[in-house]
Amino acid sequence: MASRVPQAGGILLVDKPGGVTSHDVVARSRRAFGTRRIGHAGTLDPMATGLLVLGIEGSTRLLTYLVGLDKTYTATIRLGQSTTTDDAEGEVTASVSPEALAAVADADIARGVAALTGPISQVPSAVSAIKVDGRRAYDRVRAGEEVELAAREVTISRFEIVAVRRSEGAIDLDVAVDCSSGTYIRALARDLGAALGVGGHLTALRRTHVGPFDVADAAAVDDRLADAPLLPPADVAARVLGRFDATLDEARDLRHGKRLAGAAARVPGALAAAIDPDGALIGIVEKRGSALKSAMNMPEPQGGAA
Repeated sequence: MASRVPQAGGILLVDKPGGVTSHDVVARSRRAFGTRRIGHAGTLDPMATGLLVLGIEGSTRLLTYLVGLDKTYTATIRLGQSTTTDDAEGEVTASVSPEALAAVADADIARGVAALTGPISQVPSAVSAIKVDGRRAYDRVRAGEEVELAAREVTISRFEIVAVRRSEGAIDLDVAVDCSSGTYIRALARDLGAALGVGGHLTALRRTHVGPFDVADAAAVDDRLADAPLLPPADVAARVLGRFDATLDEARDLRHGKRLAGAAARVPGALAAAIDPDGALIGIVEKRGSALKSAMNMPEPQGGAA
């Protein structure tokens, strides 16, 4: 399989459709770009749609620095029913009466949402990709095992109710959520329903942002995917981590694994994207006292080091 992209590759933004797995999208991208060297910065459930961030060729090395970015979602939460998966793909395990739903006031919902905003302790859905003793939790559940996952600390910086739609059998909430990496929106739906005493699950989910990247700029998964533009690794790394402009000598030293004495003062954060005078990404540098050292180096440009 001959790759159609440069050695350094690039970052591809893809708008995943519903009904396919994130790994299906990765496989489609591998065929489109003629390379197996494609990875992702976080998956979406098959039911979900929206932004996937993929690294191609050498830019797969950047994914480590993109996985932990904050996320933004739009979603629909259905109150009144619980499911095995905490979303619409699971079997309904419990439903409440119309009278019980009618007793849930908008003010009750608002208080429940407020209680799930900010730093919270969240137990992920048992049907998740988290590994338990080397196996995915969802594989263990499908095999009939009881799975209990440990709570994790996440931050919900925005949990906004956009619309409330009431019917005899359900209350549907359209919501917008800004959250830290590792948050399960399905678990938010489950926990809100539990707090209100009526159960809840997710019926729709769309990821609109990963850090500074917007699904509006993403490519569709169709026959034109091979023509989708790739974001240059230097631009992506600088946007996420900040920029360190290296001289020719500094670029050569970094590529050879040498530290840059006294250069830490030129980097405001703990990490930065080191850019050579030609605008190429050398790699990611980190502070070591007053010096800078390479935390990750990109493949050297064709023809060798600067």
